[in-house]
Amino acid sequence: MFAVFWSCMGQEQVLYEEHFNGDQLDERSWNYELGDGCPNLCGWGNNERQIYAQKNVSLRDGNLVISATKVGEVYESGKITTKKKIEFQYGTVEVRAKLPEGKGVWPAIWMLGNDIDTNTWPGCGEIDIMEYVGKEPGVIHTSLHTASSFGNTINTKRHEMEGVESDFHIYKTDWNKDSIKFYIDDALVYEYSPSAKDDRTWPYDKPFYLILNVAIGGNFGGPEVDDSIFPTEFLIDYIKISQAPNN
Repeated sequence: MFAVFWSCMGQEQVLYEEHFNGDQLDERSWNYELGDGCPNLCGWGNNERQIYAQKNVSLRDGNLVISATKVGEVYESGKITTKKKIEFQYGTVEVRAKLPEGKGVWPAIWMLGNDIDTNTWPGCGEIDIMEYVGKEPGVIHTSLHTASSFGNTINTKRHEMEGVESDFHIYKTDWNKDSIKFYIDDALVYEYSPSAKDDRTWPYDKPFYLILNVAIGGNFGGPEVDDSIFPTEFLIDYIKISQAPNN
């Protein structure tokens, strides 16, 4: 469910909190993104192999489940966003999740600027809270994309964490007007705070929305895909988006 209230603990404002205890995704908060990106962005701009389908997103046993599958020659997966439903400027995003494994999967927890339709990527800005590629077991990537990086992954941290796939972990970002910090299980792994903040280095003084998905193959996840891993699942236990009173 969608929740907006003031917490008694530390006076933090919870903008959204979801524990996925129902039987279907709440479409008051979420959109399904479908297809293969064609004709405007085939392969979703990254030569990805999957077709996004609504049936690959479900709720089970208190978890959001994004399933990656292969039937015949067709790869399918799921992608959901909060675009135009939950958009916010500054705050803390906390997601407890368990990753799928295997060469070719590319699960991600990320955000885009809400002006992407008029200020095309990467000018709109991107915040990658967590990216994982199955070809690199035990490694979590946290990154940011801005106009100054020209589409390359320059502002990034590669964090090694042996066995990260075997259990749930908490992936979190704290974002304010001065910096963006990334945490895994409350341990700081990366901070971005350019000394000169302008439209090219800091497109982060505006609302963003949240995205969850599992890509298959692509420029980052591939090129090789181990078909024996399918079906596999990205599990999300809960999501919490909050703001401090001074944000």
